[in-house]
Amino acid sequence: MQKSYSESYKEAGVDITAGYRAVELMKKHIARTMPAGKADIGGFGGLFPLALAGMKEPVLVSGTDGVGTKLRVAQLLNRNDTVGIDCVAMCVNDVLCCGARPLFFLDYIACGKNVPEKIAEIVGGVAEGCVQAGCQLIGGETAEHPGTMSEDDYDIAGFTVGIVDREKIIDNQTMRAGDLMLALPSTGVHSNGFSLVRKVFDVEHTDLEAPMSELGGAPMGETLLTPTRIYVKPMLELFNSVEVSGVSHITGGGFYENIPRSLPKGLGVRIARRDVRVLPIFDLIRERGGISEHDMFNTFNMGVGMTAVVRADDAPGALAILKQNGLDAYILGEIVAGEGVEIKG
Repeated sequence: MQKSYSESYKEAGVDITAGYRAVELMKKHIARTMPAGKADIGGFGGLFPLALAGMKEPVLVSGTDGVGTKLRVAQLLNRNDTVGIDCVAMCVNDVLCCGARPLFFLDYIACGKNVPEKIAEIVGGVAEGCVQAGCQLIGGETAEHPGTMSEDDYDIAGFTVGIVDREKIIDNQTMRAGDLMLALPSTGVHSNGFSLVRKVFDVEHTDLEAPMSELGGAPMGETLLTPTRIYVKPMLELFNSVEVSGVSHITGGGFYENIPRSLPKGLGVRIARRDVRVLPIFDLIRERGGISEHDMFNTFNMGVGMTAVVRADDAPGALAILKQNGLDAYILGEIVAGEGVEIKG
């Protein structure tokens, strides 16, 4: 008797029926991101109605990213419900730097073996990230890679599109010396520098669930898996209230690589080291790894996930707006004549 195509494919390592099951389990998560509460998925393309009322010259802004080797910590702990939030955050926080409001999101999950419950758990995190960002999860793809990935292994990447009126694009051209840079606190390591983190803590051979006094009694694994903060809603409120002349998403490359991307030629920022509210996890990484302070600020966010530049007169109001939206932001530094980032004192 000749085998069916699906049976032969299953013997090769790809279970089509598991894929169908995963899609069914995803639907309740995806529905959370839709205005009508209905997950209309299964077609070959994701549809999104674009409303342009009130915009003179709408500009679409796109971004794509992944979660990196933070995924290994999630896999070791078999906790897969937060990395989807990270994936959304890495994308939407980037387009936010242009002043764009994220509209929709798509994900791509590659796995060694499609375990529907695990895939649904990952997508549940993606949906939660989309809810936090106020955007819709309109599609995605799950691909089994037997023979090239181990059964427990997976990777996730995402793609988002946002929109901004051309006249409201943040392009640093109005920034001037004397402006102030605000720090928007991070929730922890976020999703960058994990290759170094994994090496410093030897995560493959460490009890990630043991409480640690250096982290206030929290386990290492829980601290490392804290999802990347999504800044969309507070920052959109800020954009609508004061003039913001520059925004940086502090990701890989830390302060020294990311902040200059928001500064125009001829201007830098002066930061007092004592003013940076460094989180305990970064002190622990520095101590355990014997890492120089310069390298720490050149690798990690150090407790600052995003920066925004405003006029000095607008700073008190800007901080109040961010606080009203759940962010205990603070003044990080001053814009000065020069180039790059200076951290002293």
